[in-house]
Parts: sequence; structure tokens; C-alpha cells
Amino acid sequence: MELQHGLDLKNGPLSWLDTLPSPPTYPQLEEDIVCDVLVIGGGEAGSLCAYHLAEQQVDTVIVDRRRFGFGSTSANTGLLQFANDKELTACINTFGEEKGVRFYKLCQNAVSEIGKLCNKLKIFPDYVSRDSLYYATSIEDVPSLQKEYLTLKKHGFPVRYMKEEEIREKYSFSKPAAIFATGDADINPYKFANSLIYSAVDFGLRAYQETEIVSRETEKDHVVLYTKNRKRIKARKVIFATGYETQIQLQNNANAVLSSSYAIVTQPIEEFTGWPDRCLIWETARPYLYIRTSVDNRIIAGGFDEPMVQAEQRDARLIHKRDLLVQAVQELFPSIPNLRADYYWSATFGGTHDGYPLIGEQPEYPHCYFALGYGGNGTVYSMIAAQIITSLITQGTHQDADLFRFNRAPYQTSNR
Repeated sequence: MELQHGLDLKNGPLSWLDTLPSPPTYPQLEEDIVCDVLVIGGGEAGSLCAYHLAEQQVDTVIVDRRRFGFGSTSANTGLLQFANDKELTACINTFGEEKGVRFYKLCQNAVSEIGKLCNKLKIFPDYVSRDSLYYATSIEDVPSLQKEYLTLKKHGFPVRYMKEEEIREKYSFSKPAAIFATGDADINPYKFANSLIYSAVDFGLRAYQETEIVSRETEKDHVVLYTKNRKRIKARKVIFATGYETQIQLQNNANAVLSSSYAIVTQPIEEFTGWPDRCLIWETARPYLYIRTSVDNRIIAGGFDEPMVQAEQRDARLIHKRDLLVQAVQELFPSIPNLRADYYWSATFGGTHDGYPLIGEQPEYPHCYFALGYGGNGTVYSMIAAQIITSLITQGTHQDADLFRFNRAPYQTSNR
């Protein structure tokens, strides 16, 4: 089976690349090889899968057609939260209380586990524990925000409700209401992916960059894959961690939806007046504005997403979107003078119609697993995917695999 070329994932100056100007390098594959597991894709999802498998002494190879971390990971803004684009109340309405709450608990655990993992890596990826402020964009959003707060509180999540007076007193802006949460974090996703691979090499991981897989053949108990320069990889199992490009390379899944997103990184800021502890900030509007800071004291903001358009159309709107994001941040923090965007980019973004990521097997692809962390919490979803897929490969089962299976109702079939 021939695999198609990937998407034009992003455009514009990317800040993360400058934080690791000389990442570890790896060769291109120049010989035929055999392994237990081949991971295709060296972003966060692929690197997390590779790390977990190599740590358990599974003979693992990871390849990427680019340099590692240079796809969507380099455009990821690195917010880590237990809350998701789809609120817990909505998850319960769609999947039932048990599965909805379980999803949120898995995300909460993943944030914590990422923090523990970062402390073991050879390159620290700037993981910082953060609080979060989720504010009502308008007065009309307050009733649903109150309901979400009560749902989160009922199920033991670390949240409290803030009224307009308290928000106005503590922050440089006023909003009708907000949910304040603890236990979240932010991270440098580019450093994270590169450090995972660099550290996993010590466990025996073999890594090959600029190695593009162009075709595959399925045999009874293994898969044979061929690179662009016709080198052969025989693997017992294959993990596709190819992100949004999976929709082009393999199939268009009925549950997946692609869109265009935009982000900025400002100049370094001297003082964050009216921003207690530099918490993560996001809002109830959809699509929503989201804001964080970096370890070098910049503001990172994203949003103003639009339905998927051709890359040329997406990129033509970049300057306008950049200016809108700068204006939105300036309105929240008027005391920060002369904000400007030192970095700004447009990118392809993927989510799902039902709000859960896509993880696991597909019957059309024997011996293959998919780690597709689609959604605004992609790093967290990638950790969940790595935990589930590693268990499926090494133990044959995982108690939460059913939550994220591809053929979950109402998306039991996929469109080619």
C-alpha cells in the first residue's frame, strides 16, 4: 500500500526552535532493519510511545520524515490541563457519567505523570506547574459555567468558583465569572519530544530522522515498510503517530475534523502585573482564546481558529490573525506596555466531533496502532496514548482502551 505525502502543517517563525538551537541529531536509515515495534512520527505522541516501549526493553525504532519534533509539535503551545475543549458536563452527556469522569481523571493523571517524566529526562523541557483560570466570555455563559463547576466539584477535581468582584480584584481584567483550577502545567513541547528520544536511546531505542515511509505490506505476523530510498523495515507492530497528516496519508476518519489555528509569542515581559502566578488563561467562547507564559518571560497566545482551508489561504490570514491576538492580549493586560509578536505562526489543528482523541487499532490495518492526540489537549492525550498502546503491545490489554477506540458510536465506520 502506497502512503501519500503529508500536509503543509505550519507557517511562520516558530519560537520553540530557538529554545533548542542544536537538538540531538540522528542518521537517515541507510540499511534494511528488523525490530519489534516501529514508531512512525517523532513528535510528542511518537516520542512518548517510543520512550515507554524502550524503557520496557521492547526493541523499538522511531522514524520521522523530518527532523524530530519539527511537525505539529513545533507549533504546539504546550498547555497541559485536566480540563478539555469539551467540558466534563458535555462528556457525561455524550458518553455517560462513568466514561466522562474517567476521561477527565486520565487527563489529570497524565499531567502529573508528564511532570514526573520530565524530571528523568536528559534535557529538561521546561515543565512548570500552573493554576488555570477558565472565564465566562459573556454573561450568557455564566449558567453553563456554574453547572460545569458543580460537575467538576462533585467528582473531586481541584476547582473553585470565582465571581466577577474577585476576578476584578485579582486580575487586570473583569469577567462575569470563572472556574479556578489547580494541578495544571505548561511545557516546551519541542524540547519534550527531542528529550524523550535522546533519553530513550539509553534504553536501546534506534532513531532515524529524515526517513520517510512511503509504502507498507502486511504479512501474517508482521508488517514490512519501505522508505523513500527503498530501505526495508520489518516490524512485528507499527505505531502511527503521524498526527494530522494521518488523515491524508492513510484515511479520512469520519470522527476527525481539521481546522486552521494561529499563535503568537511576544517579546520578553518585565512584569506580569494583574496576572497572579502567571496562571493559564482560557475562555468559554468556541473557538477560544488561550494564554500562557514561557520560562523566558514571554506571553504565548493562540486562538481565532477557523474551519480547515488550503495552506495558502490559511497563511494569507496570518498577519491579520497575529494582530488580533496581540490586541486580545493587550486588552486583558493593558498595563503591559507596547506588546508585539516576536514570533507568530499559522498551523493545521485537528480535533474530533465527539471530543475524545483517537487511540488504538483499526481493523483495516493489522498489527498497527494509532496514537492520534487530536484536540486542544494534545500533549496530555499523547501521554494517555503512549500508556494505552504500550500496555496493548506488552500485555495485550488496557482497561481504558475502549474509551478511545476508533469504532466508538456513532463513528463506527470511516470514510476513505
